[in-house]
Amino acid sequence: MAHSPNSYIALVLVFLLIGTSSAQLSENFYSKKCPKVFKTVQSVVKTAVAKENRIGASLLRLHFHDCFVDGCDGSILLDDTSSFKGEKTAGPNNNSVRGYEVIDAIKSKVEAICPGVVSCADIVAITARDSVVILGGPFWKVKVGRRDSKTANFTAANTGVIPAPTSNLTTLISTFKAQGLSVKDMVALSGAHTIGRARCTSFRGHIYNDSNIDSTFAKIRQKNCPRTTGSGDNNLANLDLRTPTHFDNNYYKNLIIKRGLLHSDQVLFNGGTTDSLVKTYSQNGKVFDSDFVAAMIKMGDNKPLTGKQGEIRKNCRRLN
Repeated sequence: MAHSPNSYIALVLVFLLIGTSSAQLSENFYSKKCPKVFKTVQSVVKTAVAKENRIGASLLRLHFHDCFVDGCDGSILLDDTSSFKGEKTAGPNNNSVRGYEVIDAIKSKVEAICPGVVSCADIVAITARDSVVILGGPFWKVKVGRRDSKTANFTAANTGVIPAPTSNLTTLISTFKAQGLSVKDMVALSGAHTIGRARCTSFRGHIYNDSNIDSTFAKIRQKNCPRTTGSGDNNLANLDLRTPTHFDNNYYKNLIIKRGLLHSDQVLFNGGTTDSLVKTYSQNGKVFDSDFVAAMIKMGDNKPLTGKQGEIRKNCRRLN
């Protein structure tokens, strides 16, 4: 049976439309199915941050670590079982990523008003935005419609997909590029280190071995982080000495005066290709906010599960 060229074009258009509609996230995805989801998430995050400022940074980081391993699919939330290996015990996450209980609390409240509708992956994305806003940062509309992964990838999480605090600039650029993120995105997203704290194990090498660090700052940090491995490993230091619980552009001002806490922070301003961006963000908080928001949305769009892929978990820690 012969088909006209026009019928083939029509068929191709139909398939294209099907493909894009199922793969697209939307700000209005829950507007009819669960209109109160955003307010519900926000109320729990507000309570959690009021109780402990640091949790806002932890929830933002949780989103990063989820998205960098096979896309923003909630895989980081899955607990290990006798027959399942999750991502929680991978090097970058183990004893480091926090906030799982806040996600649990949000999920139970959301399930109470809209059972089986809102994914854990979307909750993580919304929570990251709310954490930034509550701590004084910019607002953006979160695209939603992700579904939850039925798998996790311990190997990827454990082998360099998530950038390490010891990374050099070349490694940072290539790690972010692998996620479809540009150099500008990488420098803007690094500004998330304007809030939160890091463990001594993450910055010991920088404060004792690196030369691109202010000596007074290094000495301050050495007081709480002994040189010997195993001694004070979990002692915490603010990533931003100036305003550690306020989302602003002071992170970049710190880099200009060689007061970046992590090696991977200070390499952004060390005579390399990213120096000019750091200078721009240090001088103009509005440009930083704008570029940070654009990069967060771009990261959130990374390989989402949509349509009939994955599932909507009832409990974020385990498969249905």
